[in-house]
Order: sequence, then C-alpha cells, then structure tokens
Amino acid sequence: MDVTVDLAVIGTALVDGQLRPAVVAVADGRVVAIEAPGAPVDAAEVVTLGDDEVLLPGLVDSHVHVNEPGRTEWEGFASATRAAAAGGVTAIIDMPLNSIPPTVDVAALATKRAVAEGECYVDVGFWGGAVPSSLGSLDTLAASGVFGFKCFLVDSGVPEFPPLDDVQLERAVAEVADLDALLIVHAEDPGVLAAAPGCSGSSYAGFVDSRPHQAEDVAIARVLDLAAKHDARVHVLHLSSAGSVPRLAEARASGVRVSVETCPHYLTLSAEEVPDGRTEFKCCPPIRDAANREALWDALTTGVIDCVVSDHSPSTADLKHLDTGDFGEAWGGVSSLQLGLPLVWSAARERGIGLQTVLAWMSAGPAALTGLTSKGAIAVGRDADLVVFAPDESFVVEPDKLYHRHRVTPYAGTTLSGRVRTVWCRGGRVVRDGIVSGSPHGHLLRKGSP
Repeated sequence: MDVTVDLAVIGTALVDGQLRPAVVAVADGRVVAIEAPGAPVDAAEVVTLGDDEVLLPGLVDSHVHVNEPGRTEWEGFASATRAAAAGGVTAIIDMPLNSIPPTVDVAALATKRAVAEGECYVDVGFWGGAVPSSLGSLDTLAASGVFGFKCFLVDSGVPEFPPLDDVQLERAVAEVADLDALLIVHAEDPGVLAAAPGCSGSSYAGFVDSRPHQAEDVAIARVLDLAAKHDARVHVLHLSSAGSVPRLAEARASGVRVSVETCPHYLTLSAEEVPDGRTEFKCCPPIRDAANREALWDALTTGVIDCVVSDHSPSTADLKHLDTGDFGEAWGGVSSLQLGLPLVWSAARERGIGLQTVLAWMSAGPAALTGLTSKGAIAVGRDADLVVFAPDESFVVEPDKLYHRHRVTPYAGTTLSGRVRTVWCRGGRVVRDGIVSGSPHGHLLRKGSP
C-alpha cells in the first residue's frame, strides 16, 4: 500500500457484491484502496475483524420521519441519527412531514437544515414536499438540493401536508418530468378508502379492512399511467399490497421509469400474528397477511421491488393509544430505524438469501434511488461508511436499549440474528461495541453534491 492512511480494516468485506478477504484503507473520509490480505499496511489505526465479523457498506435509509422542528418531541435529528448509527445506517433522507413547517418551500428547507446542523451522527439529506401550494414552484426546491418530492393521495395524518387530487397529481408528475426529478408517492386511493368500512376499536382485522389492498392497487395504477404519459420518474413508497406487483413489473418492462420500496415490517410481520389492541403494529398501509408477505419476498428476489427502507414514523407514546388499543385513534407508524438490518437479515437467511443481497436492497438500492453516488458500496473513492456486523450473533430486542426517543416497538422480545458492533461514517467512528459514542459529525447532504 503506497499511501499512509488513517484507518485500515482487515477481514472479510463485502466488495463488488461478494464477501471476500480484503484490506480496506481509508484516508480523509474516503476509501482509498482495497487490497488483498497480506498487503503491507501503514495506517494510524488498524482494525482486524474477528472470525465472526464482516465489513459491510453503511446502509442508506431513504424513508425516515425525523419530525424536527415542530414535533421534535416525536423524535428529532439527534435521537434519530443515533438510532440510525446504532443500526448500521450511515445516511438517511428525511421526509418533508411531520415537521412544522413541512419542507414544501425553500424557507422551510432552510429552517430544517438550520436545526439539523451539528445534531447529526450520520449524514442527512432532505426530500421536498409536493402539496397543492407548492405546485408550480418545485424547481426552487430542486435547486436548493432536495432529493425529490413526496406527495400523498390520501390524508397524510397532519393538516399542514394536504394530499393531491387527480388533477394536482398530474400537474406534479408533469412538473417533476420537466425537472427530471423524482416524485415519491404514498399511493392509496381516497375513493377506495371512503368506500371501505370505518375503523374504530381494538380489532386489527377491522383496521386492515379499513385500508384494503385495492386502495394501493388503484392508486399505483394511476401513478404508473401518468408516469408513462409524461415520461416521469416515480417511486412507490412502502408497498404493502402484493396485488400491485404484476402491474409494476409490466410497467417497468414497458419502459415506465418506476422504482419500488417496501419495509421491514411488511417482510417480517403478518396480520395473523398481530393481537387485537396492539396499536404498536399500526401503520398505513397496514401489515397484511402471511401469503401477501411471501409474495413481497418474491417481488424482492425477482427485482420488482428495489429497496427495503424503514418508513421510521415515530410519535409520542400517548398518540399510539396503547392504553385503549383503539386502532381508529392511534397514530400509524412503526419505529424501526435501529432494527432494520437484523430484521431483514434474520428473515432473509431463513429463506436462503445471502447477506450481499440484503445489502443490495438496503444500501446500494437506496443510494441509487437518491443519486448518492458516494454511498452504497465499499469501493475506492466512495465515502468510508463502514459497518462491522456479526451475522450469526443473536440478541433479544429490548426497548430500553433502543436510541429512538420513544421506544414503542412491535418487536419487543423478538430474537433476531445479526448485531452491529462498529460503525464509521466518513471514516469517523460513531459506534464502538454497539454503543453510539463521540460527538455528532454527520454532513447535511444536497442532491448533486458529493
């Protein structure tokens, strides 16, 4: 190795899609060399992995609700990014809601960046919002560095982020097409939801009936038709209905520029297992039955679904109405930012799916979606976002060991495989022996900037 480096990690590493022995050298926050084992090392710090450890690229989570400012009591940049780091996530993209103000104009983006500055343990970027009032001016947000535009087709749950109707949706699709930007869509159809049974009380089956899969299927079909019409880039958020998979595959095969994500809770939980009154399981769209879950796994392995991201959507514990178990009143969101990698890895290995494939879904995929070309892989020239992971170590989820501000989780007491032991973000160590340490030094990201 011809250069003096800050850090060299020796051991099995995920490089070029394969787990193989390597020496990964880091200088000035970037990977500067990847050598074969035995290469001479001149580094300020040398870390040799244990036989039970592998070196992975940091995860990229493109679907995180941080909620600061305005609802910082729900989460906040400091707590969210600590949780991300502990879970091996080295870059997150913050959703434009549920903060106040929502990120729907340049002033709101500046406010959010100001409160995030100096608070982040990992790198953070921002989505913009496509709401009725922001249509026609998305170009100003795009020029300010947002990674794309989020819209709802149904009530978002907060009044300051209203949905788009059919006419407004087409305007948004056309506008992002002109910008060659990305529109990310919470795709449920309001008409289907209005015709579904109402939801109140503790019955989980009743809650699922109130958000039927047809609501997703109808909305996704509309988004795909508009994307084809305007040659726009669109992304389907948190797919829970496997009924849309054939339509999505067909659209992609015909040239529609569509990408798709799903979430750990849709891949690891099933409606049959959710007890009545357990509102910590509530999310929108809902966790569906086991057969649907397995169809989502099939869609992942065949490439119809591109990414697995958290949709970390926390709230204060009282808003989950754990005392009454009323699914009609409870906030819909699962907090799993810290647990995504072991959750998906535990379920994947049961299905014979390798760790390198899981990282393609959780690191390379979201990096490609957002255009973060310095993330998503251990490669020369990329950010030294590195995770030491013990894939065979099991642990029990204990809520008091989570870094989320509110430790309400449907996974309490679950035994998972895979523990994150050490994390470097841009070459700076943020996790040691599973504990987040040091001061925040994450960067605030802008679309198109390194």
